[in-house]
Amino acid sequence: MTIAPLNTPSTFDPAWKGTNEMYEMLLYEILARTRMREAEQFAHHHRVARRLHSSRRWCRLAKWAKQKAERAERSL
Repeated sequence: MTIAPLNTPSTFDPAWKGTNEMYEMLLYEILARTRMREAEQFAHHHRVARRLHSSRRWCRLAKWAKQKAERAERSL
């Protein structure tokens, strides 16, 4: 025979019926906030990656344009 501690409510206590639902709601809110935070972090990293790629592309284009201008200048 097991003895339950005095301060724990029984599982059939009607006074505790709403608290489980409250904890479930809090759990879903926490989960939703976590997913939103993860989505925001992913979007931030994606923006940084796009900016880096764009910067590299513009640097390559500037280098190509500089070389083309130098070649054109030498041919004159």
